[in-house]
Amino acid sequence: MTCFSSADESAHYGFSVCMLLEQYRDQLGWERDGVVELGSGDATAISDVVASLPGLRVRGFDISAPSVEKARENIRARGVDDRYTVELGDFFDQADSSGGPQIATVISNPPYIPAPDRDILMPELWGGVYGNDLVLQLLKTGYDNVVAAVASYSDPVTTVRTAEDAGYRVANFLAMGLDYGTYSSEPKVRDHIRRLCDEGRGWAGDDEYMVAVALFTRNADVPGDRADQLLRALQL
Repeated sequence: MTCFSSADESAHYGFSVCMLLEQYRDQLGWERDGVVELGSGDATAISDVVASLPGLRVRGFDISAPSVEKARENIRARGVDDRYTVELGDFFDQADSSGGPQIATVISNPPYIPAPDRDILMPELWGGVYGNDLVLQLLKTGYDNVVAAVASYSDPVTTVRTAEDAGYRVANFLAMGLDYGTYSSEPKVRDHIRRLCDEGRGWAGDDEYMVAVALFTRNADVPGDRADQLLRALQL
């Protein structure tokens, strides 16, 4: 088991989380309650976010022991270990096990590689047959605010419609085009992505795709609904 790292994707995710948390600071209430994180990875991106937002506290979870070890190293190196912790374990089992007040906001860059099964170069990146298993599960956990990455080739229409059915609106998002990396370029994955796009379950070019980091919210104090704009932004 190894740690996944993608500099462009990580930078986009971290920048987007920082911008969305800052823009909706008062409505999300993270200075009071903090946030939780599904899948901390090596924590590079969110360590920088915590360093940039002095009032932010993050409690992260990851199922990969090497990732947790690396995350803790990076957090210490950036001097934010008093406000950012990462625990080894299943987010869905442990995130709300402390007995404290319900945290309103969760952030995540979930695994979103679509493939017929987990037998791919890095199984930890498998997001299910359509690539959106983890984000769909996250949208059903009851958090008022979900800040999550949504990939254009991972059935984003189903993701957005599932969110709407659960009472969420897309308050805002930041989208960026990315080139296929090592894991998207694996022939088994690339062929599967092509089939999904042909079936109308996503969009991708021959060597590129889009990723948006979106704020899904059920908070009446957060204005707007940009769901249709998000889907248009993901189309190639």
